[in-house]
Amino acid sequence: MTVLDAPAGTAVPAAGGQRLVSVFVRLKLTLLRNGLRQSSGRRAAYIASLVVTVLLAAGQVIGLVVLRGHAQADTLVVLMTAVLALGWAVMPLFFPSGDETLDPSRLVMLPLRPRPLIGALLVASLIGIGPLFTLALALGSVIAVAHGAVAVVFGLAAVPLTLLVCVALARSVATANIRLLTSRKGRDLAVLSGLVIAVGIQFVNFAAQSLGRAGGLSALEPLADVVRWLPPASALGAVSSASEGAYGAALTQLLVSALALAGLLWLWQRSLDKLMTSPDGSTIAAAEPSADRSGADRSGLLALLPEGRTGTVMQRSLRYVVRDPKTKASWVTALAIGLIVPVLNAVQGTGSAYFACFAAGMLGMQMYNQFGQDTSAFWMVALSVSSARDAYLELRARALALLLITLPYTVLVTVVTAAVLGDWAALPGVVGLSFALLGAMLATGALASALFPYSIPQDGAFKNVVPGQGGLAWISILGGMVASAVLSGPVIALTIWLHAADRQDQLWLLLPLGAVYGAFIGWLGVRLAAPRTADRLPEILAAVSKG
Repeated sequence: MTVLDAPAGTAVPAAGGQRLVSVFVRLKLTLLRNGLRQSSGRRAAYIASLVVTVLLAAGQVIGLVVLRGHAQADTLVVLMTAVLALGWAVMPLFFPSGDETLDPSRLVMLPLRPRPLIGALLVASLIGIGPLFTLALALGSVIAVAHGAVAVVFGLAAVPLTLLVCVALARSVATANIRLLTSRKGRDLAVLSGLVIAVGIQFVNFAAQSLGRAGGLSALEPLADVVRWLPPASALGAVSSASEGAYGAALTQLLVSALALAGLLWLWQRSLDKLMTSPDGSTIAAAEPSADRSGADRSGLLALLPEGRTGTVMQRSLRYVVRDPKTKASWVTALAIGLIVPVLNAVQGTGSAYFACFAAGMLGMQMYNQFGQDTSAFWMVALSVSSARDAYLELRARALALLLITLPYTVLVTVVTAAVLGDWAALPGVVGLSFALLGAMLATGALASALFPYSIPQDGAFKNVVPGQGGLAWISILGGMVASAVLSGPVIALTIWLHAADRQDQLWLLLPLGAVYGAFIGWLGVRLAAPRTADRLPEILAAVSKG
């Protein structure tokens, strides 16, 4: 009889701890093997991920070995370790189902005590692609900074300690938030992981350019002097200190990581004990009287919306932004990237005030595939559309809801960019050009929604198009962007002519002209898209209901 076959209510004895570790390791390997047998696509994805990870790990080790003896090798090592540890801490929040075999909520009904369970889960967590990459980084880091027999001894302790701290950190974070991560809010958080990746890429690009201008890794030495005392980077910092003969500092740094590991295991155990003994909050909430969530009445800012179909559609569109995970992720990403790109370029001194038009472009893309956001629920909208007039009111209300956010945000981004650059003279022209671009994208987005609708799957954070409709999505978005640029051509040409003719004092004319032109183009696009929407309702419904 194994520990998993014990009668209910019987605690696992301490002597069974080793058998428990063996059971969980075999369970992890078995579930991993069976998962790969489910489909050839999943097997191919795992093998491809493993190959890429092995190649990256090998290249990482080789690069660190080449850096051996470099003056800034220890700086790079501790900073890379800190970034890796940060990744271990946040990834469980964005990918809670990435390792379903280690979900502690699946074990709450088993007769297992938290302490032996922690050891078994910790060992089982060492099996995977992530631990392999971390082990390669720790090993290569020790090779890069270890000089002398004493440093090698510290390195032998630093490698497993770094790996264990990273794994324990991820498991403690996941266990403490497991009920949140498996709820609706947790799935929303997973969808928003794309935002973190996109924003992170922009900041990495900014940091790399700043580092190049500052003269290399030497500019990061003050930061590294602080990070080398933070776990788990302190374990590798201990190797560097031992190489320099500072054995007291090395021992202290190693002790910091060891204490961090002990503290993480203690927090992990407390969270696991609470998870296994406390009732689920969802069952408590289910027993409470349910509040009226019909949303029929309007309160707050919603009370300012117009009556009739226009106000109802605007309210529905705004609720999608707040409640639907995919719509929310798309909006938040557009808002963040639309601000980061122009502002970061302005901070670096390489940008222009006209980079603020990027915000209008990002937000204007939210008009595309309007009906795909409804998925199969679009049939209720289709029932309310019986004529081109109904379709026009539907599209106009959706465009107005979008403008409630995009217009003030576009002005905000433009003002911030102009303030950073100190180029206030360009402000009216940039706002006018942004309004023209936004109106053009509303027009092309309305037409693309009617002519090239596609379904948005709800079952994956990174799936935005169902299989077989990728071509429709590309035609809709890329074709619409090209058409928007063409429609914005008159205002763009006027802007270029005013600069070329050295008439910057007349750039303010672009503000009223761009606003009027954008409003006209947007109205015209919605007007033209309305009859096409009414005529193609069956095709639109079939397209957005797939998947």
